[in-house]
Amino acid sequence: MTRVVVCGTGFGRVYLSAFRSAFGESEADFPFRLTGVLGRGSPRSKACAERYGVPLLTDPDDVPELADVACVVVPNGVGGGEGAALARRLMARGVHVLHEHPIHQVELAACLRAARQHGVQYRLNTFYPHLAPVRRFLAAARHLAERQEVLYAEGACAVHVSYDLIDILGQALGGLRPWQLGDPGSGGGPFRTLEGRLAGVPLTLRVLNQLDPEDPDNHTHLLHRATIGFTGGTLILAGTHGPVLWSPALPAPRGDDGELDFDAEAHRLVHLPSVQPVGPAEAPTHREVYAEVWPEGVRRALRAMADAAAAGEDPMRAGQYHLTLSSVWQDLTARLGYPDLVRRPAPEPVTAPDLVAAVREREGL
Repeated sequence: MTRVVVCGTGFGRVYLSAFRSAFGESEADFPFRLTGVLGRGSPRSKACAERYGVPLLTDPDDVPELADVACVVVPNGVGGGEGAALARRLMARGVHVLHEHPIHQVELAACLRAARQHGVQYRLNTFYPHLAPVRRFLAAARHLAERQEVLYAEGACAVHVSYDLIDILGQALGGLRPWQLGDPGSGGGPFRTLEGRLAGVPLTLRVLNQLDPEDPDNHTHLLHRATIGFTGGTLILAGTHGPVLWSPALPAPRGDDGELDFDAEAHRLVHLPSVQPVGPAEAPTHREVYAEVWPEGVRRALRAMADAAAAGEDPMRAGQYHLTLSSVWQDLTARLGYPDLVRRPAPEPVTAPDLVAAVREREGL
């Protein structure tokens, strides 16, 4: 059984939930045991340790006594924190590290060198590609790319999660290089639009470059949307948590006279919906996201870390991709500039049934 200490109790609570959700799984399915929480001794950290029945550690030097793997979920330099320094400190003591993103290229390179120097595993966790809906999108994209030409890629996101969107698109396209980004257009509105290339594929990015300083985790309007265009249709990740949609290219069947014949039966696509879900037609509820989808994403990341450690993989191998990812992201954020500061009241919740009722009342549909 692999012992795990979670460092940080902000987003670290998502990592902790992976152990609560894993209750009842066999050791073969999830061979990890939570053995401690590292924090600063705040009421939140104390409550987390008490909830999971593990010791609260306040000195990083105590972590190696309880951990084979440390999940470092502490802001890195870009977030004004010391997460990267903590990761290197733990690796120097022989602890494998699963490290939450985002991270600047220089800090990432230092972590990878430390992992190689001390003979431990280090994996950067970009989190969202481990989630089931995103994995479904990535698998479908790779399948299509083996059979059709990739024509373009599009993505939209809040600036908070721009690192992840680049990663999602890069994994869907099979890599990041060659890449280039242009400066954003001068149009108004909350989004900044950039053109460029990723993995040599024409790319359009739309980034909501706004931040509420009093409530930075809310008012983002969206997390990720991604689209890959193929010769045979368009694959869409409608939102971070799905659904994944496939829109086959519109068939244009022709009759014997060469003219368009919309009654033709020859083309099999004419009998299929013009937009088809790949997997569930609806995204999970927010409760399901927090209680099931996100914890399972953490568990997958931990399993991948354990597999890499068991195989004795060189951290630099996987790290090369993430070094490029950090480089692309730093270029993107430099071109975007500092986010516009906004302050908005919380919006009134609106559900799809609310909209259905409104549409029926207005249009009779």
